Amino acid sequence: MMSDVAKKFSALINFPDLLASELEKQAKDLCNTLTSGDQADLNYDELIVEMQSFPKQWPKQNMATLDLLVFLEEKGLKEIYPNMWVALRIAVTTPVTVASAERSFSKLKLIKTYLRSTMSQECLNGLTIISINREISKQVSYDDTIDDFAARKSRIVWF
Repeated sequence: MMSDVAKKFSALINFPDLLASELEKQAKDLCNTLTSGDQADLNYDELIVEMQSFPKQWPKQNMATLDLLVFLEEKGLKEIYPNMWVALRIAVTTPVTVASAERSFSKLKLIKTYLRSTMSQECLNGLTIISINREISKQVSYDDTIDDFAARKSRIVWF
């Protein structure tokens, strides 16, 4: 599945190295992929012109899709290459698997058991996010978090 998605969007990365006929074929495939009914996200003719007029020395070798998108943003070229801009944004936001969603539901099932069914939704959401991002949560200092929480919730009355 990931290879199919990469193949559809390969023209966005490989365009400096492609022959004109191959560029046209891949750009047409990309435009057809991003068309639903009579609504097209890209203009095929304009995309070809944008890719052919893109300076060959600017994209570095082995530049990833996200790198090229950032490059267009940093150089202020998104208005000059609007079809490439749209296609790159779609490419970097297209999920290639549903593993993230499946992992979220798996973690939710582990946390929300029968014995914990009285847990509030806010607490459940917080625990789920911590569990999904456990690598980051391992770096959090629990002592500092508890001290911060205690300082905010302290009800000590000073006489």
